[in-house]
Parts: sequence; structure tokens; C-alpha cells
Amino acid sequence: MSTLSEVARRAGVTSATVSNVLRNRGRVGEQTRQRVLEAVEALNYRPHLAARALAEGRAPTIALMVSSIANPFYPEFALAVERAARTSGHFVIICNTNEDPQAGRAYLEQIAGTLSEGVLVMNANLDFDDLHKTQARGAPVVLCMWERPDDPPGLPCVAVDFRLAGQLAARHLIELGHRRIGAIVGSKPSGIHASRYEGFADAMREAGLKVPAKNVRYAPDTIEGGYMAARGLLERDAKMTAIFATNDLPALGTIHAAADLGREVPRDLSVVGITDIQLAQQSRPPLTTVAVPTVEAAGLAVSLLRDLIEQPTHGAQRKAPRVCVTSAPQLIVRGSTQQR
Repeated sequence: MSTLSEVARRAGVTSATVSNVLRNRGRVGEQTRQRVLEAVEALNYRPHLAARALAEGRAPTIALMVSSIANPFYPEFALAVERAARTSGHFVIICNTNEDPQAGRAYLEQIAGTLSEGVLVMNANLDFDDLHKTQARGAPVVLCMWERPDDPPGLPCVAVDFRLAGQLAARHLIELGHRRIGAIVGSKPSGIHASRYEGFADAMREAGLKVPAKNVRYAPDTIEGGYMAARGLLERDAKMTAIFATNDLPALGTIHAAADLGREVPRDLSVVGITDIQLAQQSRPPLTTVAVPTVEAAGLAVSLLRDLIEQPTHGAQRKAPRVCVTSAPQLIVRGSTQQR
């Protein structure tokens, strides 16, 4: 196996220059860069990541912690993170906590600062004290897709205005003439989807419409959870003409429940979700949803984490962690909603 030194000798440059080319760092002239890449190809050189980590005291990887890789949104977000990380020469380790805080704590203790330079955290049910301890050990932490831009979490984060997403969904249904609207919230009342429902309720009140508690169901953020919640709503109120779900999976479950109850979507029931996962486009009918800027959020999260890795903050600066807010969510009208 060829070594970095052999590549450097063949290209007529220093080992540091070869390292800069391979990691896309530093200022290297184009001719020199091409000479190094030709030497790498000729010698079939492959960097030894473990040796690099030991030599540099840092690992060329970042960790992405998610609560459930079975949720289709997380693989889509992970793909966007991987693409963004690759541009800075980083690899991505996916850590699936399976909604178990203990598993998440073990990941933080065993990976952060050793196998990974920093950690991106996506709804992984982790205690903030554990995240602060991870930062104190020198491994930066960035929260991804924080749902309340106006209420920073005390950690560096990338935030999305999910309250606005809920408002956009409600306004769409109201503009179509719907008045008897049910809601399925894919978390507990105080859970991560609370701001989405708050936005929905705000828009309803602005239109002079009430949101009776009997028209709201709190359910698991899954297709099955949405199915069971929708059945409950529709069996209780046969005149309900629309259902808003705080995420696409419960919305898709709602479409399935409507079909089993003989309600055609969108003729008899309009359905709208939030996120715009790929399944939303592939369902029949395709789901009307409020798209959030997933790729943009992933890019901002990786960029923020990279900045923290390369320029760690100390002392007073830590009292005001950076908060990056994405562009606004956008309503995507498809075939699951229509005029009342």
C-alpha cells in the first residue's frame, strides 16, 4: 500500500501539500493540485483514516444522531448532510437512538470527540445537560431543525419556522372553504410538534374558527398512528371535511383511514401535512403538504458545525450560541385537497 510520503515524492511536493489537496484545504495552485491527484491515482493511494485521526488529533468524521432511522424523513436528511459534509472532507456516522435517551448518551460518550469531531442532533430525545457536557469535552454540538426560531435552545442550532408551516396548512384549508377541520398532532401536547399545531390553531382563530378539543388527536408520528387517529376523528364526526396533520406520515395514514371508511380523498375529505418527504409525492393521491427546506437546513447545520470545529468558542461567547434560521416553509398543493 502506498504512503502519503510516496505520493508527495512522486508529485514533487511536501506531505502537507498532499494532505491539503486530499482534504480540500489551504491554498494550492491548480497545476500542483493536478500533479498531486495524478500521483494519487498512479500509486492507488488511499488515506488511512485511523492513522490520520491519531496524527492530527481529530477524526475526519461527524456524527448525526436521529431518533428513528425508520422514519423516512431521517434518511432523506442524512443524505443531504452526507452530501454537505463531503465537500469539507468529512464522513458521516449515523447514530440511531431508537428514541432511547440511554442509547443516545452512550453514543455521545463513545463517539463524540473520538470517532467524530462534532455532533449533529436531530430530535434524538437527548438531555440538554448531556449535550452541554459533550461540548465541554471539546466536541461541538449543533441541533438540527429546531422548531422554535423565536425561542433559542441555548445550544448552536439550525431552526425552521414550523409555526408558520402550521399556519400555511390551516390557511390553505380555510381558503378552500373548509370549516369542520380536524387535527392530528404527531407528538405529545408539549412535544416537538407543538409549535406546528399552535400555528394551525392561530390561523383558525384568525379566521374566526374554533378548534374544539374533540377535533384534535395526539398520536405517534407514524402512518399507523395517523391511521388510528383519523379513524377516531372521522367516526366521531362524519361531517368533517378536512384533516390537518403535523407531519406527512400521519397525513398519509389519514388517507388510508379515509379509504377504509369509504371517504374519497379529496372529494369527501381534504388532507394536508407538513415536511414534504418523498412518499408525499408518491402517494395516491399525492399529498398536499407544507415543504420545509430540508437540504438547506442540512447544509447550514454542517457549515455551522464545521465552523465550531475549526474555530471553537470559549467563555462569554458560549452564552449566545449561534442560531441559523432557514428560509420559510412553502405550501405545495397536490391532489389531496380541493375546494369544498
